[in-house]
Amino acid sequence: MFKRTRENINAIKERDPAARNSLEVLLCYPGVWAVMLHTPAHWLYKHNCKLPARIISQISRWFTGIEIHPGAQIGRRCMIDHGMAVIIGETAEVGDDCTIYQGVTLGGTGKDTGKRHPTIGNGVLVSSGAKVLGPIVVGDDVKIGAGAVVLRNVPDGCTVVGVPGTIVRRYGHPANDMDQMDMPDPIAVELECLRRRVVELEALLAREFGREAIKRCEKDCRYEDIVKEINNQVYDEHMSGHNCSECDDENCTIRNIVKDLEEDK
Repeated sequence: MFKRTRENINAIKERDPAARNSLEVLLCYPGVWAVMLHTPAHWLYKHNCKLPARIISQISRWFTGIEIHPGAQIGRRCMIDHGMAVIIGETAEVGDDCTIYQGVTLGGTGKDTGKRHPTIGNGVLVSSGAKVLGPIVVGDDVKIGAGAVVLRNVPDGCTVVGVPGTIVRRYGHPANDMDQMDMPDPIAVELECLRRRVVELEALLAREFGREAIKRCEKDCRYEDIVKEINNQVYDEHMSGHNCSECDDENCTIRNIVKDLEEDK
């Protein structure tokens, strides 16, 4: 246990520029204590002393804010930075040289028994607020972006972002560079692709039918028609003549929709 604690302290000093010396890391980093207390808890759990193991894990949780089930397997040189609200489930496996930031959940799904938590490879960076759920496998040297929800297996060397998690890069920057910012946004990429397609389609229309065929939004905006249809025409057919423009009911769904549209304008 002491050898592994020394390795964990050295790993934090290498990866965290705020760590000035070993004594400061030992006294002020809750992740060190969480992993340190997990070692005897895991030993007891494996030797069928489950209640004492759970008691140790709960004491660790009270003092550090990090909940590691005693059944979880934690690799060497694991750095849990800040650590508050980190949750690692019973059948989770974390490889060597991993970095886990605050708010991370390595959790299960549903009421399945047996292996129901993720397996994390070596050298993985799990950014703050990320959720890795279910009995999936995350490969070596993977980066998981902040707030991502990973529900499927991730191959080695990938970068995953978004909800649900989407692979946006393969064998890009290594996970040990600790960079949590240089991660592409898949939604922004898709929107940019759609925007370029619209420009291409407008150019095609202009070539076929002339520039006058391209109507600008300012001159062709149907906002007023949409509000009118919602208010007086479309929904009246289904609401027995109910006129939302004269409605005083605060719970009237259509009235609130029209109000929101008018406020947005």
